[in-house]
Amino acid sequence: MRILHTMLRVGNLDKAIGFYRDVLGMRLLRKSDYPEGRFTLAFLGYGAEQDTAVLELTHNWDTDHYDLGNAYGHIAIGVEDIYASCERIRGAGGKVVREPGAMKHGTTVIAFVEDPDGYKIELIETKTQ
Repeated sequence: MRILHTMLRVGNLDKAIGFYRDVLGMRLLRKSDYPEGRFTLAFLGYGAEQDTAVLELTHNWDTDHYDLGNAYGHIAIGVEDIYASCERIRGAGGKVVREPGAMKHGTTVIAFVEDPDGYKIELIETKTQ
């Protein structure tokens, strides 16, 4: 068994795809419209779906906004240089909501960014010292 994907509902699919593709560097792997159900699915990731978990963006055509609720946490992405990654994200129009630094009560260096729908993405520095 393995995790296949994580699904997020988004209000503006083009804006969400742009963020994950242009700001976080994912590739749009596939996109399918379902006119009878009035929704579109877009799958993005850093590798092929058969090799790695991906992100599924679901856009229900008649919904332009979702309440995030209080159960959602975040998506985590490993990066080699968290400071350079945050600068690149900021330069591409992304919103850094927690600057890089050690996690609370630990030494792992993390930062948080936010997508256009308000979902949090944690960046975790993975380089070895």
